Amino acid sequence: MALITLMLPFTGNAQDGELDLMQLLEESEPPKQEKVTATFKTTRVINAHSIETVKAKTIDVRISHRFGNIYSTRNVNHGPDSFFGFDNVADVRLAVEWGITDELMVGMGRSQMNNLIDGFVKWRFLTQTSDNKIPISLAFLGNIGVNPSTRSTFYSGVKSYLWDGIYAYVQNPDNPSDPNDTVRVQTAPPVYGSSKLFFHRLSYTAQLIIARKFSPSISIELLPTYIHRNFVGNQDGENSLLAMGLAGRFKVAKRVAIIADYFFVFTPSFFKLVHEGEYKYDMLGPNKFHMPISIGVEVETGGHVFHIDISNAKGIVSNNFLTESPDSWQYAEIKLGFNISRVFNVGKRLKKAKEVTEG
Repeated sequence: MALITLMLPFTGNAQDGELDLMQLLEESEPPKQEKVTATFKTTRVINAHSIETVKAKTIDVRISHRFGNIYSTRNVNHGPDSFFGFDNVADVRLAVEWGITDELMVGMGRSQMNNLIDGFVKWRFLTQTSDNKIPISLAFLGNIGVNPSTRSTFYSGVKSYLWDGIYAYVQNPDNPSDPNDTVRVQTAPPVYGSSKLFFHRLSYTAQLIIARKFSPSISIELLPTYIHRNFVGNQDGENSLLAMGLAGRFKVAKRVAIIADYFFVFTPSFFKLVHEGEYKYDMLGPNKFHMPISIGVEVETGGHVFHIDISNAKGIVSNNFLTESPDSWQYAEIKLGFNISRVFNVGKRLKKAKEVTEG
């Protein structure tokens, strides 16, 4: 009995040592490398694309709407004149997006502004990890748009002989006795051939998305962007543009977040004016262009993600809002807008979702 009594302290110490050893082993184990998810809640911030992609075998139907200016201090718009912009529409876009894999998606949409029809592909090729061995996520976005407007609308402000040829009125050969009976005939073909008339309508965007989720509440991304238009009607306009975007999301409640994005557009005129010391904020070359700034609220409701925002940007797609932005926050020229996203599962993903629901 005395022997047992003497051994009890050693048994206790051994057990304590074993527990301490297990704790040390657990502490020394490296954290698991898990991919960071939900950097943003949907594939868009407001105007900017987010790092997110539509998951495989999933369809995302999106409706984006932007009303007219709520107010303007420099134009005849005092708010009630246009029911604070609700009487006007700056742009509307309907789009369908499809997840090929969890990292690769494609999409197609149609915008009211410039009647633009666009298609894009987004590939997320690097994903941030929870152990910070990969501190950021990277994605590439490629977009092509076509403007199918009538020739007279598309080439508005351009001399007609360039796109329509030269015409003259001559005596009607079927009625030579009446000098007042004339017909319109083309005397010279258009300078722009049929192939140019199509390719002029194309525009392109290439974008790198660099994102990081700093905490469950804060996500930020940078968006270096290149835009090219095959045709620019304004002689002072430039075919190629560079832009840098900044976007962020700040979660304020379980299903509510503040979102914002901003783009600064660089052109050869910008660099020339900076070099000459004549650059003024929001002025690119001889044409006024006001940098697109958008702020909004994001609400998640089950399968829907709803954005309501205010922005000086007129367009919704980069081919539009990074090339045409005549309105400014300086003059209170802001527009109310909203984005609605509804996700549908198809194929195996739909079957799996049903099993979980019925489960």
